[in-house]
Amino acid sequence: MRWLARQLSLTVLLLLGACAGPPLYQAQSYVFGTLVDITIYGAPEAQARAAADAVLKDFQTLHQRLHAWQPDSELSQLNRALARGETAPVEADLADMLKEASQLSARAGGLFNPAIGGLIRQWGFQRDEYTPVDIDPVRVDALVAAAPRMSDLHIESGSIRSDNPAVQLDLGGYAKGLALDRALRQLRQAGIQHALVNIGGNVIALGQHGERPWNVGIQHPRQPGAMATVALQDGWAIGTSGDYQRYFELDGQRYCHLIDPRSGYPAQHTQAVTVLIPPGPQAGTLSDVASKPIFIATQQQRAQVAQAMQVQHVLVVDEHGQRFVSRAMAARLNWLDKHAKTQLLF
Repeated sequence: MRWLARQLSLTVLLLLGACAGPPLYQAQSYVFGTLVDITIYGAPEAQARAAADAVLKDFQTLHQRLHAWQPDSELSQLNRALARGETAPVEADLADMLKEASQLSARAGGLFNPAIGGLIRQWGFQRDEYTPVDIDPVRVDALVAAAPRMSDLHIESGSIRSDNPAVQLDLGGYAKGLALDRALRQLRQAGIQHALVNIGGNVIALGQHGERPWNVGIQHPRQPGAMATVALQDGWAIGTSGDYQRYFELDGQRYCHLIDPRSGYPAQHTQAVTVLIPPGPQAGTLSDVASKPIFIATQQQRAQVAQAMQVQHVLVVDEHGQRFVSRAMAARLNWLDKHAKTQLLF
């Protein structure tokens, strides 16, 4: 048996050149199971530090509340109540998060499905270390047959119940994006005009880096370093889902954390999907969420799923390393490999 677990890998690499003049302040932490980097340009150090510290504190609070396998988190307590068929009280903002996640799940045709926490746990991805698990096809089939969906939830008057006790919530494909949107609002309220927030490869831009936009690189899924760069302008967000971040290998087969709710098995026909999202109140959230259903979708479904998610800028690297790019994304990318071959996605 051969296995490999790689817990931390940034899918989007921040590219910062040396600069003189206005200060560049950077703060880092480890939240949401990944490295978080906040870069603030042009603000006095005291102001930048206070703003970054406030954002990181909010990230930590959000992470603790939405943790899928720490027993005392709000989400874990809610999951236990749902499994017992009980109606559970929830904070108003958590109810709003679950409403938004439900709406996004519906747009994705269920390929983004935070209700499949039971499957995610079965595959060993609700833990800090990713090592091979004994695959139990009978148990996987039973979890698929139970068909937990976000539409099973009833959210009303500060409480939640589920028609289906198999619903177990895991917001790992949503929380980082939500955090980006919250961070952008906080930084603006703190008077910060130029910043870049990177949560493990989900990145959102505020203002610009001096006289040019922020520049980020898109990680190659099978080689060290970036395969392309893109200018990230004010309010734009970018996110990548890859099979090289959270995965294990068993008997020569790679199993990643991106699980197809229809089969109950990790998607294995894609190496990476990157989406670029224009400014808007959900830009960060969509940069996290939208790449997941596109990753899981088949080659024939990808364009349809992207359009359902209202995403125009998409880059897909399939299992063979072939690159598929939407027209809008092609216009924004700067390939570092000038001989890179791409095919049109839509």
